[in-house]
Amino acid sequence: MHAATPPSPWIQRWSHLLAPQASVLDVACGPGRHMRWFHARGHEVTGVDRDAQALAGLQGVGELLCADIENGPWPLPGRQFGAVVVTHYLWRPLWPALLDSVAPGGVLLYETFAQGNEAFGKPSRPDFLLAPGELLQACADWHIVAYEHGQLGEPDRMVQRIAALRPDATGREPVAMLAHQKASGSAIA
Repeated sequence: MHAATPPSPWIQRWSHLLAPQASVLDVACGPGRHMRWFHARGHEVTGVDRDAQALAGLQGVGELLCADIENGPWPLPGRQFGAVVVTHYLWRPLWPALLDSVAPGGVLLYETFAQGNEAFGKPSRPDFLLAPGELLQACADWHIVAYEHGQLGEPDRMVQRIAALRPDATGREPVAMLAHQKASGSAIA
């Protein structure tokens, strides 16, 4: 069962970038492995998914929105979060809404399949595979903390992932957040 699936190691690794008690939006959250992870760490969480059955198991964890975000309107217009988390999901027309949903100084943690994955199975359609550097382009004006594109094992797959900080309201990199991370001994590349 997916609810028992542990959070992505990428999400766990970079979750220290979030401000304490920052709000978190989990996009295409499914049964909520990342919602549960952040909720257990004291974050207010919101999950959006089109599968009402998957969301049913998340009652009491956070705010739940059942919405078809590919064929309907963005269900959170104007709302911003301290972090937006996306894993195993790609719908390029949503990128403006996703990026706008990250509050100034907030964090985007994104991990999904990349070109080359067709050699290992699904997804294999180009519509669902990121081209090299595509997440870097989407976050071109942000502070890129970490980026990877390559093959992972167990199971074999090609992925692309990014941890990026949105500039603060002045357009500057979130210096306070970076200083906090350095002072706490967290590595920032």
